[in-house]
Amino acid sequence: MLDPAIPTVNERIRQVRSVLGLSQVKFSSIIALSSGYIAGVETGRISVNSRMIKLICSSFRVNESWLRHGEGEMFSEDIIEDKQFNNLVNTVRALPPKYQEFLFEVLDMLVKLKDK
Repeated sequence: MLDPAIPTVNERIRQVRSVLGLSQVKFSSIIALSSGYIAGVETGRISVNSRMIKLICSSFRVNESWLRHGEGEMFSEDIIEDKQFNNLVNTVRALPPKYQEFLFEVLDMLVKLKDK
């Protein structure tokens, strides 16, 4: 029997998304999954597979041991020490939501251009 006080991997995925300040739509678009799939994962209706864990860890610099087992820090240590990345995250969080949305749209376009 699972201890309800210990968060599941599904709940930890929701935590990551929340800490990053991303909607399910933005989070899912970054890892190329549907927002409905993410909603199913977060509610526990859909099981988390290794592919999804790898996508989340590589896309958001999440500590894999934390995501899988709840051990260690949420983010890889290098993210904590990466001041430039932290400054960027803080700057985006300080923007009003409509500007954040615009910034994510621009970033999506840049990723698509890069992949061509």
